[in-house]
This record gives sequence, C-alpha cells and structure tokens, in this order.
Amino acid sequence: MIKTEGGHTAVHKIGAVSVLSGVPAPTLRVWEARHGTFTPTKTKGQHRLYSDDDVLRATLLKRLTDQGHAISNIGRLDTPALNALLLNHTTANRPEAGSTGGDGAVSIAIVGLALATRIESKKFTLTFQGNRVKITDVFADLAQALASELQQTPQILLVKLNSLHATTRLDLHTMAAHCGTPQIIVLYNFGPEHIVESLKSAGMLARREPISDSDLSELIQSARALSTATEAGPLTLLAQNKPRQYSDETLARVAAMPSTVVCECPRHVAEIISQLASFEQYSEECLNTSKEDAHLHAYLSSVSGSARALFERALQVIADHEGIELPRKGL
Repeated sequence: MIKTEGGHTAVHKIGAVSVLSGVPAPTLRVWEARHGTFTPTKTKGQHRLYSDDDVLRATLLKRLTDQGHAISNIGRLDTPALNALLLNHTTANRPEAGSTGGDGAVSIAIVGLALATRIESKKFTLTFQGNRVKITDVFADLAQALASELQQTPQILLVKLNSLHATTRLDLHTMAAHCGTPQIIVLYNFGPEHIVESLKSAGMLARREPISDSDLSELIQSARALSTATEAGPLTLLAQNKPRQYSDETLARVAAMPSTVVCECPRHVAEIISQLASFEQYSEECLNTSKEDAHLHAYLSSVSGSARALFERALQVIADHEGIELPRKGL
C-alpha cells in the first residue's frame, strides 16, 4: 500500500483496474506510455499500483472514448474535468420531449466504481425496457462523494458498501443532504440486521449482495417512481416525523365539544388527526413486517405524519380562536 502524490492510496494492480473499469490492461499501458494518462507507483518488483482515483478516471475515460472522444484529447484531464465532459455529452444527446426513449432518463449518482461499470453495461441496460439510465456522477466512496461537487441533482443515489456500521446511516443522510437526492439505494455485503432496519425505516432501500440485474433494475425503477412522488423534498427528511402533540383522549374531548364555529371545525379537524395518526401507526407496523415494500410504507408513514402535524397546528389555531385549552401529549 503506497501513498501517491495526490494523497490517494495506491492498492490496485493493473488487472484489477482493468476489471473495474472495463479497459483492457494493454490499453491502460498504451494510454500511460503515449498520453501520460496515469502515473502509477511501482513496487520493488516493478509492478504498477493504481489508486481509487485512477480507477475512476479509467472508468470515465472508457465511457468517453466509447462515445467518440479521442484519448489524445482527454487523456490528461483530471477527474472533475472528465466528469463534467461526460455530463455535457450526455445532456447534449438527451432526447427531446416527445421523442423515442420512453418517459425520460433515470438520473443516478453512483458511489462505487465496480457498480458504475455494472450499471453502464449493455446487459444491465436491457433490463430497463426502453428507459435510459443517465449516470450524473461516479465516486469511489462516500468520503470522496462528500468532498466533491455534484454535476447536478440526481433522482437516485446508488451506493455500494462492503459493510454497514454504526455511522453508515449518518453518512448516508449527510450525503442525501449534500446532493439533494429524493431516493437512496444501498447495496451491501455484510451488516447487522438492526442497522439494515434503521436504513429502511429512514426510507432508504437496502439490499444485500449478490443481487441480480433484474432485481436491481426493479429497485431503481421503484425508487424512481417514489422520487417523482416526493419532488417537494427528500424522503429521508420527510420520514423524520414529529411526535404526536395530542392524545386520543384530548382529540375525543375536542370532537365532543359544542362549537360556535358554523362548520364545526374543531370536531372535523380532531377526527382527521385521529384518522391520520391511526394510518401513520398502521404504515409503521407494515414497515416492520413487510420488508419487500419497506420503502413504500416509509413513504406512506412520512406523508401521513407530515399531514397529521399540519392538522395539529390547525387545531391549535382553532383552539386559540375558540378559547379551548388543549393539553399536549405527555405533559
């Protein structure tokens, strides 16, 4: 393990870089010799060692050369410049509204080099049945993603982690806020059940590897549908509902009170709050029992909880107008 001049750890042999990026090893050597694309460190035995950033650059260079860019023109560009060039190329070739290509591309930011290569493969894109995948950014890991500026706000953040740990949820929430994405999909190899459940309860989609291309495609399309339904803000933030302000007993008392308001607002609002609170609890119970639809139930719980909080504020306004004292729950 060697530190490069840029501070990146050089750990990948050329064969690993080839597998991760999809660039044949002989091509990597030609790019290095003719165009100065890489400056790998070398072991005492003269074996090349590449950093994560080298792997990411190789992945971006492959995508750009496949799209017609000459390696002689782009071989010396740094990673941000390559990412920007790729985004500009993708945007310029995006079909206009009404043209063929389904209902638009699914924009995804990816954390994980091998995962990006998998998503880009023709085998995977066939599972989308007409919908296009638009990769906006690719990062080696969460640390690099958090330290970088994204080219645009993606619909989905797709993260590959070898293992889950106690700070994973915080890191993912921080990343969600950083890139403004409505939906997060986490693929992992190892992780304790309680952490997996905590991710799901926060509205994220978490699946253990290995996962087939068809299953991953379904996850992405499901997340895309939910991201469209939650354009007002990230689901992970909506899922953090405020606790109930009024007990069932308080709501029942308000509903039974005579009112001077013609439309009987106190009774109607109290009944709505009770119904929303019941549905919120029902959604949370479904979240704990139905793992396959956890993301949907997290969404329903967040929506009902947000609506319940709004109506609780409305009830307070009515109570102030009517001179009704409303004891808060737990007080």
